[in-house]
Amino acid sequence: MQRAVLFVCLGNICRSPLAEAALRAEAVAAGIAITIDSAGTGNWHAGNPPDPRAQAEALRHGIDIAGYRARQVRTEDFRRFDWIYALDPQNLRDLHAVAPRRPLAKVGLLMDLVPGREGTAVIDPYYGTEDDFAATWDDVSEAARRIVGRLEASR
Repeated sequence: MQRAVLFVCLGNICRSPLAEAALRAEAVAAGIAITIDSAGTGNWHAGNPPDPRAQAEALRHGIDIAGYRARQVRTEDFRRFDWIYALDPQNLRDLHAVAPRRPLAKVGLLMDLVPGREGTAVIDPYYGTEDDFAATWDDVSEAARRIVGRLEASR
């Protein structure tokens, strides 16, 4: 059975598309089939591509995310995905608030997967600089490696 992972941030134009891209790259490199998507708890960017700075950061790593489109998290996501990872504690609280009574997905904080980073947020680079987008990439890439490691261990 193919596994499915959803990444969730606020607007789905910076952090969660980068997390989606990082996990796609890691999964391909490891030869793991997995469904990966991203969404936001807010809907104001729905239908828009990722922030140009996020696109530029992904391209620096050889990944084109220009075709990604923002969307808001939906109730059916809690049944469709095995894991839903929030990129910060506030979005985790928001996910728990909109989750159906008995979600099938395990909902958690992405950085809880990285030893020493438990309980912390992936930096939100939206109001920041290119360096902030690079730091976001570093965070989501490390988490993606942890996810792939767990999937490889469960093969």
